[in-house]
Formats: sequence, structure tokens, C-alpha cells
Amino acid sequence: MPSNRIVPLIIAVALFMENMDSTVIATSLPAIAADIGANPLALKLAITSYLLSLAIFIPASGWTADRFGARTVFRAAIAVFVLGSIGCALSGSLTDFVIARIVQGMGGAMMTPVGRVVLVRTIPKRELVNAMAWVTVPALVGPVLGPPVGGFITTYATWHWIFLINVPIGLIGIVLVTRYIEDLRAETHERFDGLGMALSGLGIAGMAFGFSVLGLNFLPWPVVVALIVAGAIFTAAYLVHARRVEVPALDLTLFRLPTFRASVTGGFVFRIGIGAMPFLLPLMLQVGFGMTPFQSGLITFVSAIGAMTMKMAAATLLRLFGFRTILLVNAVVSAGFLAACAAFTKTTPVAGMLAVLLIGGFFRSLQFTSINTLAYAEVEHQRVSRATSLVSVAQQLAISAGVAFGALAVELVVHWRGDGTLQASDFQPAFVAVAAVSALSILIFMRLPANAGAELANRAPAPSERADQRPG
Repeated sequence: MPSNRIVPLIIAVALFMENMDSTVIATSLPAIAADIGANPLALKLAITSYLLSLAIFIPASGWTADRFGARTVFRAAIAVFVLGSIGCALSGSLTDFVIARIVQGMGGAMMTPVGRVVLVRTIPKRELVNAMAWVTVPALVGPVLGPPVGGFITTYATWHWIFLINVPIGLIGIVLVTRYIEDLRAETHERFDGLGMALSGLGIAGMAFGFSVLGLNFLPWPVVVALIVAGAIFTAAYLVHARRVEVPALDLTLFRLPTFRASVTGGFVFRIGIGAMPFLLPLMLQVGFGMTPFQSGLITFVSAIGAMTMKMAAATLLRLFGFRTILLVNAVVSAGFLAACAAFTKTTPVAGMLAVLLIGGFFRSLQFTSINTLAYAEVEHQRVSRATSLVSVAQQLAISAGVAFGALAVELVVHWRGDGTLQASDFQPAFVAVAAVSALSILIFMRLPANAGAELANRAPAPSERADQRPG
């Protein structure tokens, strides 16, 4: 049996590599563009193509893990990601670079959901909160660490090392996966829903891409609207299709489970607000306060320290108070610390900013750990891979919607003022708005029963233990 500590750590390192890589090139685009002879604005395709690749291939991750084995697929996903990284470093044109980013996205699309499948199927339910805390940290650390790391590497080395550094990490990961992770797979092989994957992939890609560029002035607004509408149409077509097949690409019947439904829908609303923070905060610090990308990156990184500190407290807090209480109270607390960023000005002491971000990072990470773990409270063992695919899709859409909402809020403030220039004061209403959206998640979490996820929180005997205690 693999170690209950080494498995979460292996998965966390792989997910950290994937999460950081999705943002690490943001500050390096001008240098990359100059080197390969491309327009920096055109190089935005490298970011969007990665996100599109993620969105399209995530729905296939659950079936693939069941059919070919979780260890085999997870190991292959790391290998594909590393190959894509090498391709990025060797790119000599915009076309080469975009293709390599698509390959990276294919690997990343499998890494996150399949990693969670391994975790849920390997770790006993009573230990899942601690294990899930490990894989929650990369999702919070990656986006805030990516920009300063990218800026540092580009400034003091060359941009190629942004991608080449993934090679040794990936190779070590492949060795550890082979050594410590079991090749878990489904006992029965279900038929692959190719049409469902195509419809869901196009629907997710259209909406995720459309929301990602909404408010960023990257594409003409009619094109953005067309992308979102087309995505919605394909999604609606998938909903019709899913009712007609026995095993659809995304199993929407999982929403009949109260804890899964609350986790995914409540988590979606919470992430819309919180997901805007990695976009809004660096922009405010750089454009509004005149900081360099490296300076703003060092400040925002403090929230990651708070997230890592949470790992030691999550299981204890959930055992003492339960999922429902934690999710309700913490949604408001996390939203409060997000809204507190609206009070930042050019004269705010850095120590004050650091304190808000440090404590806020702790509570945001606690909320994400609770949401991610609760999703599996009632999911049967054989449906874990399907649940993971659906959870990953929802998170991808929420992140895209969060960035779009944050950008739109700032755009509306600038438009309302009328002079068209971006100022520090434009970000204050945006932070309040996104915080309010996150706080609305309590309307969903309050519907949870008081004992929701009791076994996961170690607040009640597991069913197997209760059965053992019955008189024979």
C-alpha cells in the first residue's frame, strides 16, 4: 500500500508544475515575442490555447483513467506536459509555440483530475482532508508565484528556462509515480462517449475562452459574445445528449447527491469572486501603485504562505466544527479579507498589505480544501473518476468567469468615470464586487445538512466501523 503522505505530495508537485505554468509566462511574453519574431499581443494566443486545450480534454480524463489505469494515465500526462514544455523552449515561431502550448494543455488536462482520482481512491476517507490540503495549495500558490518567477527567470537568465525547468521535475515525478502510486482502474470498461466529449469540450472551450477574454480588449466584443453563445449552445446540446446515453462523458446525475451539488455549485460561486484576485491584485499594484512585476509578485506571494499554513489546521477545524459551519463562516471571512484589498492605497504600509494577504490566504485555502473534499462525501467508489472530471470542469469555468468578472468590474468603473484611463481607485469597487459574489456562496452552503461530510471530517464512525460494532 502506498504511503498516505508520499502520494499526496507527488500529486501536489505535479499539480504545482501545471498550475504555475499556466501563469508563469504572463510577465515573459514581450521577451518571448521578441525572440521568436512575433507580436506580443498575438502571443496571447499561447495563454488562450493552453486554456482551450485544458477545457477540451478534461472531460475525457475520468474515462481514460478508468480504462487504462490511473498510474499509467497520470504518468503519461506528466510525460506529455514535459514534451510540451520542451517544445515551447525550442519554438522558433508563433505557430510552433502555440502548438507546444496545446500539447502542454493536453497533459495538464489529465494531470489535475487523474491526480485527484488517485488521491480519493488511495487515501482512506478519514485522512482525505489532510491529503486534499496538499493538492489545494498548488492551485493557490501557482497563480501568485508564476508571474514573479517568470519575471525573475526572464530577467536573470532566458525565457527558455521557464519551460526547461519542468523537465527534471517531470522526470522525477514519473519515477515517483511509478514507484509509489498503484495502477488503479475500473473493474468494468464502459463505452467511450465520443459525441458527448466533443459537445462538452466545445461547450466548455467556448465559454471558458469567451469568459477569459471578456473585458480584456483582446478580441472584438462580437467575437467574444459569439464564443460564449456558441459554447452555451454546445453545452445545451450536450445536456440533451447526456439524457440519451447510459454513460455520458460528464455524469450530471452526480448533482443528485446533496454534498456534491453544494460543493460544485457553491464552490463555483465562491471561485468567481476569489478567482478574480490573481488578476486584480497584481494589476492594481503595478498599474495603480507603480510597482514592478517582481515587487508586486513578492507581495502577492504572501497569500501563498497563508495557504500553506492552513494545511496544518484544516483537519482539526473540520473535526471541531464540521463542513457546514466551516463553509458558511469561512465564506464570509474569506470574502471580507478579499474586500479588505479595496482599502489598499499607495500610502498603505506594505506590512499592512502583507498581513491582510497572509491571513486571507489561510482562510481561502481552508475554504478550497473543504469544498474539494466535500465533493466526494457521497460519491461511490466506481463513480470517483466521473466526479473528478465534473469537478475539474466546474473549476475551470469558475476561474475563467472570475477573471472575466474582475476585468468587467474594473472596465465599468473606468467607463463610469469617463476619462478612459486606468487608476488605482478603479480597483476598489471591483474588489468589493467580487467579494460580494464570493459571499453569496453561503446561500448554497446553508442548504447542507448539519452532518454533511461527517465521516470525512472524522466526526462520526465510518459505516464499516458501525457494521463491525453490531452484535454478531
